[in-house]
Amino acid sequence: MGNGNNFVTLKIKTKTEEDLRTESRADTKTPLPMSAGQAFKPKPSSLRSTFSGTALRSAPRLYGVPVLLSFSRTTRSRPLVRAVISDDKAVESAKTSPIDQKHSNGSSDSSSKQVKAVVTIKKKMKENITEKIENQWEMLMNGIGRGILIQLISEEIDPVTNSGKSVEACVRGWLPKPPEHDNILQYVADFTVPSDFGRPGAVLITNQHAKEFHLLEIVIQDFDGVPIYFPANTWIHSRNDNPESRIIFRNQAYLPSQTPPGLKDLRREDLLSIRGNGKGERMPHERIYDYDVYNDLGKPDKDKDLARPVLGGEERPYPRRCRTGRPASKIDPLCESRIEKPHPVYVPRDEAFEEIKQDTFSAGRLKALLHNLVPLMAATLSSSDIPFTCFSEIDKLYNDGFILKDDEQRKLGDNLFIGNMMKQVLNVGQKLLKYEIPAVIRKDRFSWLRDNEFARQALAGVNPVNIEILKEFPILSKLDPAIYGPPESVITKELIEQELHGMSVDKALEEKRLFMVDFHDMLLPFIKRINNLPGRKSYASRTVFFYTKTGILRPIAIELSLPPTPSSNMNKYVYTHGHDATTYWIWKLAKAHVCANDAGVHQLVNHWLRTHACMEPYIIATHRQLSSMHPIYKLLHPHMRYTLEINALARQSLINGGGIIEASFSPGKYAMELSAAAYESWRFDKEALPADLIHRGMAVEDPSAPGGLKLLIDDYPYAADGLLIWSAIKEWVESYVEHFYTEPDSVTSDVELQAWWSEIKNRGHHDKRNEPWWPKLATKEDLSGILTTMIWTASGQHAAINFGQYPFGGYMPNRPTLMRKLIPQEIDPDFEKFMQNPQRTFLSSLPTQLQATKIMAVQDTLSTHSPDEEYLGKMNEFHSSWINDHKVLQMFDRFAVKLGEIEEIINERNKDMRLKNRTGAGIPPYELLLPSSGPGVTGRGIPNSISI
Repeated sequence: MGNGNNFVTLKIKTKTEEDLRTESRADTKTPLPMSAGQAFKPKPSSLRSTFSGTALRSAPRLYGVPVLLSFSRTTRSRPLVRAVISDDKAVESAKTSPIDQKHSNGSSDSSSKQVKAVVTIKKKMKENITEKIENQWEMLMNGIGRGILIQLISEEIDPVTNSGKSVEACVRGWLPKPPEHDNILQYVADFTVPSDFGRPGAVLITNQHAKEFHLLEIVIQDFDGVPIYFPANTWIHSRNDNPESRIIFRNQAYLPSQTPPGLKDLRREDLLSIRGNGKGERMPHERIYDYDVYNDLGKPDKDKDLARPVLGGEERPYPRRCRTGRPASKIDPLCESRIEKPHPVYVPRDEAFEEIKQDTFSAGRLKALLHNLVPLMAATLSSSDIPFTCFSEIDKLYNDGFILKDDEQRKLGDNLFIGNMMKQVLNVGQKLLKYEIPAVIRKDRFSWLRDNEFARQALAGVNPVNIEILKEFPILSKLDPAIYGPPESVITKELIEQELHGMSVDKALEEKRLFMVDFHDMLLPFIKRINNLPGRKSYASRTVFFYTKTGILRPIAIELSLPPTPSSNMNKYVYTHGHDATTYWIWKLAKAHVCANDAGVHQLVNHWLRTHACMEPYIIATHRQLSSMHPIYKLLHPHMRYTLEINALARQSLINGGGIIEASFSPGKYAMELSAAAYESWRFDKEALPADLIHRGMAVEDPSAPGGLKLLIDDYPYAADGLLIWSAIKEWVESYVEHFYTEPDSVTSDVELQAWWSEIKNRGHHDKRNEPWWPKLATKEDLSGILTTMIWTASGQHAAINFGQYPFGGYMPNRPTLMRKLIPQEIDPDFEKFMQNPQRTFLSSLPTQLQATKIMAVQDTLSTHSPDEEYLGKMNEFHSSWINDHKVLQMFDRFAVKLGEIEEIINERNKDMRLKNRTGAGIPPYELLLPSSGPGVTGRGIPNSISI
């Protein structure tokens, strides 16, 4: 075959379609009937497109005639291709040949139409030379129809096969790159579709390349005058890894009972393909969602001191995580073996970070190098692990950076495997870590010393969810008095009344002016073990606040408790702010202990447990039980992005035995056991913001108030702004649910939805499965409430307690994450040292320099928005065709407009001088629940999902 000077020599053998069909039956041992409107299609369970054998669907064509290339049958998954068609005219002719059209759909031109599919693929933005060569080869293969095979499935049934009608084509030819996106490629596939084909509802896509590719979407053009969108945003595995084709549905939402006949089998098959069977180790290319307990936090094979108990089960209830299936530990068969950086922990393929997010997380500023640098620094620079001796040393972290001495710099360069960039940084100025000035001290560096700032952060800080109304006296513990001593608090009425300036306790209780942050019962069972750890000293704390008539919340008493001992059954100490120098410094130490407890509870309970860990089972169940064409799946999909990946990274580097959290927070090696203990009191029905506020006594139901709730403290920024966000989410969800569930029994008759909710309760939160407080799922109102709670947890709640970590915790004296000394008593040997130099005692009680820089790096990373962040009410340009429903898109637009209005309201509140918890001299505005943000540490912005 020649074409001027361009020619190829082919050694080929052409066969008729009947020949191929006959041989295919012999090869697969399965009858494969053909009919008009249906191309060759193996059984769904074996949708293979291998070049070996003679499967017609993968056979290349020459002028429309299937061509059998000369392959070796022994290289079934990786055939040796001995002929490649590179003649442009031949390829173009092959696209339009009448023979090819007939073989695609079994019909003639008079009863068919031409349809074009545009396939959009996203490639890496940064490629090495090998990847560039591979991509060029893949582009060539796609261009000549040897890379991607597409099968178009109709919503209508073929009466012969009793499954959806189908036609197929190979991707051939490519379109110019979109000018604004260099990493976006578009290819074309041409179909000849019978006139009675019906509307396409799904595509089966087979990747014939040796590696995966990222499919953004497929658009069928020229079909009845309107484009049909098949949104994907998914990785398509190579057939070498898995011979099964991927199923992509069009952007039409269907309840299970509404599924078009031609798609019913595919809907069921797609769900089954991602559930797994609970066996085997998961591979990186897989999309299997399954459950497991937290049995991978310890390292018993490496060090018995790094062994950690399994979380999940009767002894230590906990939510379930995504199963990885790694082999058991050699020492403890109940524990899963560990996998360490740089090797990734398995998550289903589409859950992994995209390129921009990965770059932001792992290759950001030097202080955020969690995985290698910080742990190695701890070993190499142990001589620098000393306490701060004056506040100016802390200030230098922001002005000068963390300075390495010459010998330390040399040791670091000699002992660590570090890249050239790091060496250059070490050589220029010898500065390793330099931090932005945190918002809490940016305008007023002494604000953290004041009582009103200590109290303000209970309402407008990074952990504003533990403050509660004080309802009665005396304050009583619910712990077993036989183990933990008398239940009565030593905060008495008489002591409090000394701080109320003439008001009685009874009057203050009646007027609801007394509030409390109570960590006593949560922490006291762990205090003895924590205090036996080196460099750890903690108390179980209670703090009582008084809300003045001028609208100021101030702390009036702190109780710090130790477990009873044989010599003393009552190890409880109470402190007030006082007026003399000694009492003032002791009061500062008491507040620091409270802040350390608050930091630990915030990180391990309110942040990790109540958002990250509890959200994971919802995500797993959504993928396992709701089809991607289910309207509730489409609603929840933006709120699941990146969560499984960030949780897997946390298990690998943050909450693991010997990890950053254990090294940096008071509970140390008992951190996750404390988290599990807190889960015992977790309730799904109390995770809704209004229910939580009512439960803590911070609000009461009031039909006349906006949102039906009246706050006890109007100037409670987290609650006031949060209720605006909650109401907007609730309105959006209710309208969405109402749109799809139009019949009285439509919720109870939705088999996928009922299986989803059942699995969340019985598998995802297995240890809570028998609790009576789980909401029922029988009505549209039930469903709206459940979904609003989930979306609020993933968006507003996580934003409020995550993105303020560095703005508030970046200045360690304001929010120490651990304390290393108890408060000196007059009978203690160190009391005289305290009297001589209280500042040194205070600073030596806080984290060391290395501990401080470790946690500052973590907090900075966790507070950072990635450039590819997707925010509440915003639509990614590549996901704009997520649903084919004009009314739903109008609802979403109203939701987006509402969030814009809320942003304006919050900005106005931050200018209102009457609201002293968010305005005033040196007071940072409360912006954590502003919906929008740019990248970086901004202290604002509500991402759709728990993405960091």
